[in-house]
Amino acid sequence: MKDYSHLIKIITNYKYRLGVTYILFILEMGGDLLKPYFIGKAVNDLLGGSFHSLVLFLALHFSWLIIGTIRMRYDTRTYTAIYNAVILQFISDKLGKSNISKLSAHATLTRELVDSLEFDLVFILEALFNVIGSLVLLFFYDVKIVSICLLVLIPISFISRQYGKKMSVLTHAKNNELEKQVNVIGSIDNVEINRHFTAMREWQIKISDQHAFSFGIMESIVGLLIGLSLYIAAKNTGQAINQGELIGIYFYIIKFNKGLETVPYILEKYASIKDILQRLITFS
Repeated sequence: MKDYSHLIKIITNYKYRLGVTYILFILEMGGDLLKPYFIGKAVNDLLGGSFHSLVLFLALHFSWLIIGTIRMRYDTRTYTAIYNAVILQFISDKLGKSNISKLSAHATLTRELVDSLEFDLVFILEALFNVIGSLVLLFFYDVKIVSICLLVLIPISFISRQYGKKMSVLTHAKNNELEKQVNVIGSIDNVEINRHFTAMREWQIKISDQHAFSFGIMESIVGLLIGLSLYIAAKNTGQAINQGELIGIYFYIIKFNKGLETVPYILEKYASIKDILQRLITFS
């Protein structure tokens, strides 16, 4: 828990402002999750000559749009205020430290930490909404599709575990090099400067390659899931299925897959945040 005390302190100090932005986010994601259902209903009603569900869909869409616009505007004001307060306090506390290179690097890492609260945490929550919400709503269409989705989580969990371990090692090594940056530049040694930026580039390439490899494997699994799920939905144990239901199932499978696709990114950011918090706590 000590490693996360810095992050917990930020959240506690701004709990009300953060609470508002996440309430808006939950409403926004709830509207987005319901849209495929209402699209399917609108298609069925339109084929039957009714516009009722189309009106409901448009009302939902524009409500979602208004809430999302308000949230994005509010987010910028909230997180810039948080960053300014955190970085000014951090620099004030550490200004007497002799290691200016580390201080500069940690100021950059603090910016990354606040950015993670603004963008990455929202991205993670969106992925959870997509995975859990899609499974719940798919249950009302076809239980067999939900079973397949749950089975897919087994190999993805194993892949994610291995990826997370590798990302922790790579992120730690990259940030070790970043802490030397100001001192290296200040040395005015072209050889050392070239070595430093070459090393930074190589660590970033290794991180990117690991991300691409895991993404490729997971996308292959996801592709099989889409094909099999749509096949089952179309067969539907020999019963007729209307166009609207098929559209709804397709969109929820896509949302489920979209949530799974973010797992490598989420693990990468988790490794980065954990390493940043450890450095901010142990900085001397």
